[in-house]
Amino acid sequence: MASTVYFATNRVIAGPKDNPGSYTSKMVSSADPLDVTYGTAFVSSADLDKDKPGKINSLHDFKDGMFSELVKQDLSLGGRNILVFIHGFANTFGDAITRAAFNREWFANHGISGADTAVIAFSWPSRGRVVSLPLPWDAYQDDQKAATNSGMHLLRFLSNLLPMLEKARKNGRRTFLLAHSMGNLALQGAIGTWFAYGNGEAKMFDEVILAAPDVEHTAFGNGASDHLRDLRRLSQRISVLYSQADKVLDDLSETVNGGPRLGQRGPHGMGDLIQFPANTYQMVDCTGFNDYKITFQGSHQYYRISKDVRAAIAALMTA
Repeated sequence: MASTVYFATNRVIAGPKDNPGSYTSKMVSSADPLDVTYGTAFVSSADLDKDKPGKINSLHDFKDGMFSELVKQDLSLGGRNILVFIHGFANTFGDAITRAAFNREWFANHGISGADTAVIAFSWPSRGRVVSLPLPWDAYQDDQKAATNSGMHLLRFLSNLLPMLEKARKNGRRTFLLAHSMGNLALQGAIGTWFAYGNGEAKMFDEVILAAPDVEHTAFGNGASDHLRDLRRLSQRISVLYSQADKVLDDLSETVNGGPRLGQRGPHGMGDLIQFPANTYQMVDCTGFNDYKITFQGSHQYYRISKDVRAAIAALMTA
């Protein structure tokens, strides 16, 4: 059974839009909302047990700057909860779409009705180079720059989604955001820009899940660039998944950035219940999950390859 993935991307498209290979690792040249392409993908079923995503069968229903009316109706009035997914670094366009479908399927297969969602992916222009040793400094830094510069496009995407998410929530549906790795860097930029442009609070998401976030561990602080502190103004609850066994953050990201990352040991000062009240924040230490092969790259992908972590995330979607 194929999965449907609604998507938006700020990648330059060099060729027919219905060809996944046309979606490059270059970013569109302006912040014009019409430069962001929206569409729908059909993805063949994934093999959840073997951690094999499906393949893109077709891409269609394209529109510049906004989803089609048909998609807007489905998201606003559909019978399922909604999951928004922002991928991490080292993901091609095809990776982003198939992993969004994979995530949707493994949530749905947990037998929890609330975890059966419609999924929307935002694909920023990662180069898609596989992470391995020796360390790919240039690929990592290029992706970091692309994620940072995608903040404005992600802001426009979230602004477009807001009325649909609000309608869905009024109709009794729940809304979730899952950001992995460097996708949190794009999210941080979008949140900062959201409020800098004078937008107000909006309960956009019931649950935000930050998985292995590759941003500074002070991202919830009071510094000029610590914009994740305002994420609570757009969501009911925030869960941070971190792991001290994450070799990518330990051996690559911390070295490149010169300091700890949020996904290593959680946020700075997370024991402060005034800054991190328990009814708003949940810290999930995934260090002890060992039901998967902890390779260099795999250690950063535990959110999707550990069945126990998958189950923990699915439980968050019903809490």
